[in-house]
Amino acid sequence: MTEFLDDLRAATDLILQRIAGPLRIGAPLGLGKPHRLLNTLYERVAADPSRPMQIYTALSLDPPGATGGLEGRFLGPFAQRHFGDDFPRLAYVEAMRRDALPAHVQVEEFYMQSGAMLSSRQAQRAYTSLNYTMAADGVAMRAPNVVVQKVAREPGGSRLSLSCNNDLTQDLLDAVARRGLPRPLMVAEVDPRLPWIGGSATVPEGFFDIVIDPPGPYPVLFALPRQPVSDSDYAIGLYASTLVRDGGTLQIGIGTLADALSHALVLRHTDNARYRAVLRALDPALEAHPLVRDHGGLGPFEQGLYGCSEMLNEGFRRLVQTGVIRRRVHDDIALMQRLHAGHADAEDHARLAREGEFLHGAFYLGSAEFYDWLRAQGDGAHGIGMRRISEINQLYGGHEALERLQRRDARFFNSCMIATALGAAASDGLEDGRIVSGVGGQYNFVAMAHALEDARSVLMFRASRARGDGQVESSVRWSYGHATIPRHLRDVYVNQYGIADLLGATDEDCAIAMTAIAEAPFQAGLLASAKAARKLREDFVAPAQWQRNTPQALARTLAPFRRDGTLPDYPLGSDFTEVEQRLLRALAWLKECSASWPGKLRLLAGALAGPLADDAQALQRMGLDAPRGGGERVQARLVRHALARTRR
Repeated sequence: MTEFLDDLRAATDLILQRIAGPLRIGAPLGLGKPHRLLNTLYERVAADPSRPMQIYTALSLDPPGATGGLEGRFLGPFAQRHFGDDFPRLAYVEAMRRDALPAHVQVEEFYMQSGAMLSSRQAQRAYTSLNYTMAADGVAMRAPNVVVQKVAREPGGSRLSLSCNNDLTQDLLDAVARRGLPRPLMVAEVDPRLPWIGGSATVPEGFFDIVIDPPGPYPVLFALPRQPVSDSDYAIGLYASTLVRDGGTLQIGIGTLADALSHALVLRHTDNARYRAVLRALDPALEAHPLVRDHGGLGPFEQGLYGCSEMLNEGFRRLVQTGVIRRRVHDDIALMQRLHAGHADAEDHARLAREGEFLHGAFYLGSAEFYDWLRAQGDGAHGIGMRRISEINQLYGGHEALERLQRRDARFFNSCMIATALGAAASDGLEDGRIVSGVGGQYNFVAMAHALEDARSVLMFRASRARGDGQVESSVRWSYGHATIPRHLRDVYVNQYGIADLLGATDEDCAIAMTAIAEAPFQAGLLASAKAARKLREDFVAPAQWQRNTPQALARTLAPFRRDGTLPDYPLGSDFTEVEQRLLRALAWLKECSASWPGKLRLLAGALAGPLADDAQALQRMGLDAPRGGGERVQARLVRHALARTRR
């Protein structure tokens, strides 16, 4: 019998009454975490060492906190406007960041907000390395006795929807049952702001034991601020877009590389002439690239794509709106077999149009605009379905034959931080073992690409990165002390300098292909390492055209398309005002220039000598329109100098 409550403290009392002894709580990743309920539980338990508590979760979202300097002047007002004063920060996250969790409280995560917990001993020690499809059973091993989840209520009805997180909850319950463990206490917190998603995201009456309808006001949903897309990101997205075949299947991750890829696919479909012009500027011979010719395409999408991704995000909204994603699939295997064989009749096609879906995901996360779009779909979407992670991220969840028919010509796009010249990738952690984020579903999709006919896994990465001391280092390494994807699963790599097809390639061919897309200053070292390891013939000489792989050359190539709006800073919309957008460019330039002490000195000298922008709005937004004291006067001058140098 479901109990309905409207008070979080009363609900906490009831949970503590129902569960004797230690609390072992499972909570969804990302948006589906009920922050207010978890904070109330944490407050109660943290003060009572007699009630140990373990939380099993992932991606505990936390808005940017207070910082100093120019970054703090920019982020403070933005965070207040974007997240509101009443956004419930997770208390356990704030404690973990300070290594201040009480001894009787532990939080295990299998995926962390990127880079947020690199300095936390408690978070690093309690990280659990799991592929996404293993997470449900990983939590079941801990014998959870409570599951808490944020849900949506049907408008004008009584049904509940798992909405943003259909990924693990039901898989977890199945895993618990397989282990012969008692079903955990199921607790739902209703959030009226959460989009209602019908269909497979709905759960039957009685699924939850406790349903909490806390009174308003309701805090905003955690919305990811959309970031500007750089020249490097655009080049990566453009190259990657040529590998997508019309009528195929698309999976993409999150971040500016995914934004750039989404924009490139939209451009390919809606303004094909301009799309081809940008590609010709990048590489006049790209159309003849074997991978593009045999496995991709440059034309508009006549059949459209089917989206099948663990996470639905901003890019998918734009791809659906522009008609790139529109190929429908159906869960009737007989119908899919007839379609595949070309034997479908008019009634089959009518049924597909009426009942089929063109976008499947397991969880979603994006901007406020993205949530508004989802909210507008509701039960009338007839095209968007939220599925279990066991259905999205693998072929072996019990429906392999059907999923093979649905996922034809699949292209799985994910990001990595480091790629080795022999084809391994590091996407989640550092050489010393610290975890930046987590494996998530990356391995799942890489493995699935090898299991599906005509599928390809594409790992995207930026060719270089700046270290904390201001030095630039290559993201293509001869070797690296951590691997997320082993070299025997190598497939396709893409960065801003091109495409490396490593599928079935020899080690020598891999070393050559990866060096060909490395940044010019690092190529000689890679080739020398390859020769020393006996992986490359001694007489190999790098072609002269490889020396074009520089940020300066790329900026010159893309400059006309940046100026005319073909490649805008914010292709999927922006959460920043026009003034803030100008400031973001300026602050990013300042950060790049001041990464080393010599750079800081050059920057100060330049700010003293000019040029200086006269931008009263920007200075007012930074609280530097009337600087007080020497420190603020220096900051104001630096901002004016950066605005002048980044003006468009």
